[in-house]
Amino acid sequence: MTRLRVTAIAVFIALACGLAWLVALPLWSGDGLAEPLAGVILPVMMFTPAIAALVVTLLMRVPARGERLRFLGLWPLRPARRVIWLTVLGWLAPPVLVALGVLVAAALGFVRLDLTFAAFSATVAGALPEGTPMPPVGLLVVSQIALIPFAALLNGVLAFGEELGWRGWLVPALRPLGTWPTLLLSGAIWGLWHSPIILLGYNFGRTDVTGVLFMVGGCVAWGVLFGWLRLRSASIWPAVLAHGSLNAAAGLVLLVAASQPDLALAGPLGVAAWIVAAVVIGILALTGQFRRQPELADAPGRLLSAPRASRETGATGDPQRPSTP
Repeated sequence: MTRLRVTAIAVFIALACGLAWLVALPLWSGDGLAEPLAGVILPVMMFTPAIAALVVTLLMRVPARGERLRFLGLWPLRPARRVIWLTVLGWLAPPVLVALGVLVAAALGFVRLDLTFAAFSATVAGALPEGTPMPPVGLLVVSQIALIPFAALLNGVLAFGEELGWRGWLVPALRPLGTWPTLLLSGAIWGLWHSPIILLGYNFGRTDVTGVLFMVGGCVAWGVLFGWLRLRSASIWPAVLAHGSLNAAAGLVLLVAASQPDLALAGPLGVAAWIVAAVVIGILALTGQFRRQPELADAPGRLLSAPRASRETGATGDPQRPSTP
């Protein structure tokens, strides 16, 4: 799309957020996050952005038929080499960034590290039935870390529900605003969408507006990175795996913390993680990574962000396709 479809965007946001509140309603009328159905409700809520995306795509015809798979980033996967390496990057990089965030949190005094893993060991021991022998804590820690890439693949199934909406539909829909407004605004909307569970104490243990604000900050930070994967690859799949990988690595700080940390400061969506994300975003910006973007619909070889002359002459170095009237 070359123009902003304000009505479709408003309907998408209203549907995604309204359905999220509707799905979370049993938690509000019951025992909150302790509600027995929470384990089902939370994954179902993750698919509300996908439902909103399908509604505006199929009923409001935004985008038009014939452009939908490319617009949503589902298919075709080209240029294949770029999509593959960005997908691998999305799969493996988030745990590294989360770990760096833990180190930054420790340096800033947000968390006190204990590499004997005593607190984690006590948590595991408390969860085991009485009389069950405790495995070596070192083995538990190594196994938790080693399982992250595999857990990322499983988490990616649920993350797809969110990514089809946020990076699949919303990012290209906002794209006429420009790269940075698109990434910042879509990240903020993503953060606000979490409000029904954040206000119950999810993620940060805060049940007031500060929890929502921390969530918005975390989603903007990670949303810029996920959005870069989306725009740079013209595919949703790198962002899907990156989202699944972030969720799989979210508990890393709890492995090494000497006591329960304030996740608003030391968690994967907290202030320390914002700092790490800001450094990475700065490096990407300085190296021009936000300027090179394949078209997101029906013109896979041209660059939205390049000057018109560059698009027509192929000066950007990407494969070109003759423009059509």
